[in-house]
Amino acid sequence: MPPADRFVPRFAAEPPQEGLPYGRWADRLAEAFLAAGAGVQPEEGEELGEPGDIAWHPDRTYEGRTYVPASAPTSTGLELFGYVSFPRAVEGEEPDDLRATADVTGETAERNPQWRLDLCDEVVGRWRGEQGRPAAVTLVWGRALVNGAIATAELADLVVDQCPLAEGRFTLIAPDDYRSDYLEIALYDRGGREVARESLYEEDGED
Repeated sequence: MPPADRFVPRFAAEPPQEGLPYGRWADRLAEAFLAAGAGVQPEEGEELGEPGDIAWHPDRTYEGRTYVPASAPTSTGLELFGYVSFPRAVEGEEPDDLRATADVTGETAERNPQWRLDLCDEVVGRWRGEQGRPAAVTLVWGRALVNGAIATAELADLVVDQCPLAEGRFTLIAPDDYRSDYLEIALYDRGGREVARESLYEEDGED
């Protein structure tokens, strides 16, 4: 095969290792996530309200740390979103050193019926490529608003990560903003047909 045009990490994160959180483990994650969410401030004129049921997303592990994203609607029509992370667990033991981050948005799928994918993202690392050019290693999580089976992260037409949907939700970890290329998230059905695609950036190129 010829040399690759893009020297960039692909499938750098471990695939999901566990099912979606439940029981006592879900309670521990929820406690950390809601504690982080208690400190967020909505935009002026909006109230955070009370968080509802938490939707957990598939776990992904990168550089020894596992990320479990989450989202929860609030009683005022906003959405709390973020993730809980922890060191890779020893088999048979529950992880410790839980760290959570959270934010809130009014841009929800319920207010945007034209959306086909509902996405959140957060930079979790850096990677240096050719000539020291940096890439932003980005955690992306979301849910499909149309029928699909697997989500992919694509950079310059190259699939750099993928994740099967779990209850309509997915988690990706992939390099972004590298050599003037930016991530696109695509959704495919079981037959490999694309059913949705979304950039992490606005159409005018701004964040």
